[in-house]
Amino acid sequence: MNKSEFTRVYADRLNVTIKEAEVILAKFIDTVTECLENGEYVHISGFATFELKDKQARIGVNPLNGEKVTIPACKSPNVKFSKTYKANFNK
Repeated sequence: MNKSEFTRVYADRLNVTIKEAEVILAKFIDTVTECLENGEYVHISGFATFELKDKQARIGVNPLNGEKVTIPACKSPNVKFSKTYKANFNK
């Protein structure tokens, strides 16, 4: 399911227009992104925790020519789903 298909299903479930569902989804994503940018983590009980993880610089290999390259340190968004949410799929 891609974003537009998800938005359509989301709109049906909320009983709103597709445009309104797009705005709601965009605001949710923007809010999570803004919190992560501010160094906060987002915990939605029974669903997931969103946080930024620091990745260390490391040596990688260019697959085209086998040359070693340095991959710089960076921050990476991470999502960890709750045990409660995971249990929904393992009944």
